[in-house]
Amino acid sequence: MHKHVTINGKPLRIEITAQAQSALAKRDFPLIAEMELYFSCLVRKQVRFHEVSRDRIVQSVVVDKHLAVQFRPVMTQSCGVDEVTGEEPPVTDFPIANPAAFVPHWLRIDFRNGHWQGEFGYQR
Repeated sequence: MHKHVTINGKPLRIEITAQAQSALAKRDFPLIAEMELYFSCLVRKQVRFHEVSRDRIVQSVVVDKHLAVQFRPVMTQSCGVDEVTGEEPPVTDFPIANPAAFVPHWLRIDFRNGHWQGEFGYQR
């Protein structure tokens, strides 16, 4: 299944696998898929899944009654060996002058072995 939403004025195509559709349909509250773009010594893309909360839902774009999405660029205060060893340093929101330029083109959501999985990208 494919859905479309707009984030910061840019279209986002969402692909939801059959397994994810089934798992979403069983939910009483929306799942939030957060597309995190991490800036530091390296750049990382990661999809984080959250249960609905007032703060998170306000920052999200509602796709339907089962799913909401958000795009969150973050950064660290400094580069460190922690990033190489796998320990994540604290992050803060990264203010971007033109956030629309960094909004992904697509998001894919799956549900495998009882866990949400996601990826996003910039080429169509």
